Amino acid sequence: MTSDQTPTLKRSKDPFARSAAGFIAPGVILVAVLLYLPLLWTTFLSLTEYNGLGDPEWVGFANYLEMLDDPGFIGSVLNTLLWVGGTLLVPVGIGLGVALLTWNLKGGTWLRLPFLIPYALSGIGVGVIWSFILSGDGALDQALAAFGIADTPRWLVDAPLNTVVMILATAWQGVGVNALLFTIGLQSIPKEPLEAARVDGANGLRLFRSILWPMLRPLTAVVVGLSIVASLKTFDIVQGMTKGGPGRASETLALTMYKETFVNSEYGLGSAIAVFLTVVTLAASILYLRQQLSSKHGV
Repeated sequence: MTSDQTPTLKRSKDPFARSAAGFIAPGVILVAVLLYLPLLWTTFLSLTEYNGLGDPEWVGFANYLEMLDDPGFIGSVLNTLLWVGGTLLVPVGIGLGVALLTWNLKGGTWLRLPFLIPYALSGIGVGVIWSFILSGDGALDQALAAFGIADTPRWLVDAPLNTVVMILATAWQGVGVNALLFTIGLQSIPKEPLEAARVDGANGLRLFRSILWPMLRPLTAVVVGLSIVASLKTFDIVQGMTKGGPGRASETLALTMYKETFVNSEYGLGSAIAVFLTVVTLAASILYLRQQLSSKHGV
């Protein structure tokens, strides 16, 4: 009986497999067209010299060597690393603080609302607002002058100060959503361990360190991972506030890629920077996820 049933079972699975393949195929084709083909084309262009006209000329790894020999590119790498560190410390840290302070507070939702509103703005919009505030003789300088402080820094000119103030502008935009995510995580914590910890005398920092932080770790991993990827691709707010200037002092990798490709018409060099940025982003994501999984399983 078993031998007779086996072919029947195999035959019954084939139509299901064909139907599943039919449903999956459009998604696979869409991903291939919109993701893999552009990635392959960019990788090919990175090995050529191409100005957008005519046929690409094969140059091998010359673009990568030129990229690594460019002091401006090295400065972009350092600025991007500064963005990664600043984005983790400021918007994520302040977002966690806002969530903790307003979590069990009556009217806490309304207190979080002002932090969340800037998230609705685009990066360019945030750049325009903060350029008005921080530009020479802008709103901040005028406010300081009203208090008798006339000798102010050139906020958007002096490096690395211009990168620092742009990170703060990004924090103004991103604190609210981080606070919202951490608040959701806090609200999902069971009440029983919290009540037991309070009975044992755990309050304040001790309660956070012993109960809240361990239970927030999975959500924190998501927030930090998203922040790392977003900071590595920082473009719009830098373009809106300094355009990478003065000179190339505040450029990030994404902005350098944009300028080389669409301003200087160096499509090969711009593609090489794009491939480098893609590899760095993937490597950072994989290493971070592996570290999180290892710590989760106690390895």
